Amino acid sequence: MTLKDILKGIDYEVLQGSDTIEIDNIQYDSRKAAKGTLFVCITGFKTDGHNFIDSAAEKGSVAFSVEKDVELKEGYTYVKVKNNREALAYMAANYYHKPSEKVNLVGVTGTNGKTSTTYIIKSVLDRIGHKVGIVGTIENRIGDKVIHADRTTPESLELQELFKEMIEENVTDICMEVSSHSLDLHRVDCCDFDIAIFTNLTQDHLDYHKTMENYKKAKAMLFERCSKCVINIDDEAGEYMVSVSKGDIITTAIEKDADLKAENIDITAHGVTFTLDYEGKQYPVELNIPGKFSIYNALGSIGACLFMGIDMETIIAGLKDIQGVRGRFQSIKGKNGVSAVVDYAHTPDGLENILNTAKEFVKGRIITVFGCGGDRDKTKRPIMGEIAGRLSDFCIITSDNPRTEDPETIINEIEVGTKKTLCEYIKVTDRKEAIYEAVKMAKENDLIVIAGKGHEDYQIFADRTIHFDDKEVVEAAFLEA
Repeated sequence: MTLKDILKGIDYEVLQGSDTIEIDNIQYDSRKAAKGTLFVCITGFKTDGHNFIDSAAEKGSVAFSVEKDVELKEGYTYVKVKNNREALAYMAANYYHKPSEKVNLVGVTGTNGKTSTTYIIKSVLDRIGHKVGIVGTIENRIGDKVIHADRTTPESLELQELFKEMIEENVTDICMEVSSHSLDLHRVDCCDFDIAIFTNLTQDHLDYHKTMENYKKAKAMLFERCSKCVINIDDEAGEYMVSVSKGDIITTAIEKDADLKAENIDITAHGVTFTLDYEGKQYPVELNIPGKFSIYNALGSIGACLFMGIDMETIIAGLKDIQGVRGRFQSIKGKNGVSAVVDYAHTPDGLENILNTAKEFVKGRIITVFGCGGDRDKTKRPIMGEIAGRLSDFCIITSDNPRTEDPETIINEIEVGTKKTLCEYIKVTDRKEAIYEAVKMAKENDLIVIAGKGHEDYQIFADRTIHFDDKEVVEAAFLEA
């Protein structure tokens, strides 16, 4: 493809060379550059792609997209754009022939519930014989084939390539988690979303967004560009999402009046049942995932499926099919009536949701094992400590993914919040020891809630990343108990 075709839709200036040259591939990582590469110089938070032009040239790059004034090497083509992150999204979409225009693309955004919502929708679509692609936190998936995911939403170049691969494998619908980072950093520019879903907005990622207002506005970008929106109006930010949305809107709620409303709710350890009120009719709904938050996820999924033209009876049957999502309120049975739940809850709201859900059915004590990630929003640490103490009978504060921070410093910052409650607690820095300690102290009918990592099978330290899976560890602890 010519450079000119790749640059369609982008304002650019040719500094040297010609935009009629042939390009064999696009890269923003100089280590992946090869013969015929267009190297896009991304200005990152830690590194600057403009510093790697020589390296990319040595590997065979023939053209460079720059934002800054650089020394022009003879024999190479240079184009200048205002923002290479934004430009990369257009380049990638053009290079892969705008794949998202060829499928039904559903984007799900919000602090919590994105993963579960995508899998609930997939369950309904599976039932009617559609081949579904998933882009998300746990994994990327093409039908039954699983592809490892490095981040919630891939960089635009990898994302468009993934879309192309999905289309080549006859995927008809893609359910995609859309992070606030991906919206703010232009990763999902040029994604042709058919339907957008808003789950909720609670404190998270303030290390990046700085304020909740910025965080909200980043999430809202999805609804500004989508013609069919499903919005949870029980959430405080829901009305704002409605105000910026373009086109058709389906509102969902438990508390407020909405297009899709859940009533007569019954929550057990095994799932939820509720009556769905839609257009003056009532429908009984059964979902094998416990918790009030699961009802909100189900409502968002139902709204999206209605926009797709699927009949209500098929949607409800598809909801009943799903048996849960890995690392999302995942139950593990132990001995002597003790059980554990592994959940990804890593925000104040997420932790509060799962502990309130546990309180609705647990007969014994709730023993909570949790920590907070390093190099992330520090303000939520004491908040989560207080939530855990208020809603648990015993807390074990431990390490999560400390990254470059000292694990004990993080634990001490969490402890400030737990101290405000009357809950007993201990601090165990080693996460494996913490889980084993919880199993050791658990008695009949007790529930161990292990929060923060969910589906993750690794733990990140300053100098290494190790294999670590909460589910595997608690299962081993139960066997040894």
